[in-house]
Amino acid sequence: MTQDLVQSGLNRRRVLATGAAGLALAASPFRINILQAQEGPIKIGFPCPLTGPYGAEAQNQVMAAQLAVAEFNDAGGLNGRKAELLARDDKLNPGEAATRTLELIENDKVNFIVGSLSASVQLAINNITKERKVIFNSISQSDTINEISDFSRYTFHEAMNPHMTAGAVGRYAFGKFGKKVVYLTADYAYGYEMVRGFQRAGKDIGVETLADIRHPLGTTDFSTLLPRIQALKPDILCIINFGRDQQIAIKQATDFGVKRNTKIIVPILLYTARVAGGAQAFDGVIGGSSYYWGIEDKVASAKSFNDKFRKMHKGAVPTDYGAMGYGGVRTVLEAAKAAGTTETEKVVAAMEALKYDYYKGPEYYRACDHQAVQSVFILQSKSKDMKSPEDVFDIVATEEPNEATLRSCGELGHKA
Repeated sequence: MTQDLVQSGLNRRRVLATGAAGLALAASPFRINILQAQEGPIKIGFPCPLTGPYGAEAQNQVMAAQLAVAEFNDAGGLNGRKAELLARDDKLNPGEAATRTLELIENDKVNFIVGSLSASVQLAINNITKERKVIFNSISQSDTINEISDFSRYTFHEAMNPHMTAGAVGRYAFGKFGKKVVYLTADYAYGYEMVRGFQRAGKDIGVETLADIRHPLGTTDFSTLLPRIQALKPDILCIINFGRDQQIAIKQATDFGVKRNTKIIVPILLYTARVAGGAQAFDGVIGGSSYYWGIEDKVASAKSFNDKFRKMHKGAVPTDYGAMGYGGVRTVLEAAKAAGTTETEKVVAAMEALKYDYYKGPEYYRACDHQAVQSVFILQSKSKDMKSPEDVFDIVATEEPNEATLRSCGELGHKA
C-alpha cells in the first residue's frame, strides 16, 4: 500500500516535471528558432564564382536560379512561405567557398545549398553541408562527389559528371575522326576526371593517347604548347578546360592552323565561350552539353523554360550552366513542396522520389549516389546558316538518360 502511494507520487511528479519542461521548451529561443525555420522564408544559399574566369557562367546560373525562385513564389510558395536566393561569390576558391557556405548555414540560416562551378570548390562546399546535415545540390561537374568518400545522403548532383560527359563525346567522336588523341588539359580535378572519362570511352576501340599536356587554370597564352601538339600529328585534339580558358585555347589553336589536319573536340562546349570567342574560331568544334536552348523545337519543357527566362531577362537565352542553376534550385523547392515541409530528412526522401522534366526532358536521381540521370547533347559549333545571334550550335547527337552510361554504384563504393 505504501509502495503504491510512493509510486503514485513519483508518477505525478514526473508528469508535472514533463509539463514544466514542455512549457519551458515552448517559451525557449530554441523552440522559436524551430518555428521560424518552418514558418519563415525558405532560404537557398547559392555560392558560385561571380568574379574570375568563370564569372560569365556563374552570372547566368544566378539569373536562372532567380527564375526558379520567382516561379515558386508566384505559384504560392510552400503553404504561403516564399523562397529567397542568397547568392555569394566563392571566387573559384575552395577555402572561400567553405567560408561562404558556413556563413550561409550558421548566420543566414539557409534551408538548402545549391551552387558551385568547380570540381574542387563543390567538394569543399559538400564537406561543410554534409557535416551539418544540410542538403547540397551541386550544379558543377565532378566524379568524386558521387563516390562514397565524399557522398552523403544530403548530397545531390544535378550536374552531369565527367564520366557521363566525356564518355558521350568520346563515343561520338572517336569513331568518326580518328584514334590518335592529344589532350590539352587544365591542371586540376576537372581536367583529370575528363581525361579519364575520354580514355575509358576509347579503351575498347583502341584509342591511343599521344600526350596529355597540362596547363594552369587561367592560362592566357598557349603558343608554347601548340607547336608541340602539331608535331605529334594527332587525329583529335581534345581541349579540356573551361570558361575563358576554353575560349582562348580554341581561338589560338585555330589561329595556329591546328584544324587543317586535326579535329578539335571538348568535353563541354560552352555557349558563353562560343559567343565570346566568335564563330570562326569555334567553327566545327564538337563537344557535349547538359543543355542548349535550341532543343526547344523538340522539348516542350525547354521551350517553356526559355520563354520564361527571356521574359525575365530582356530576351536573353539561358546557358548550359544557367539551366543547371534553374534545375538545381527548382528540384529542392519542388521536393519541399511535395514533402509539405523544409525538414531536411523529409525533403531528402522527396528528392529521391522525384521523376521530373523541368527544362530538358526526363530526369531522376539515382538511388545510390543521387546523380541526376539525364540526356547528354552533342553539339557542333557553326559559323553560317545561323537564324539568330544565339543560334551558334547544331545538335548532332543525343545520348538519352541511361544508368548504363554511369559508373556503377559498386565502382563508386556504394552498395548496389
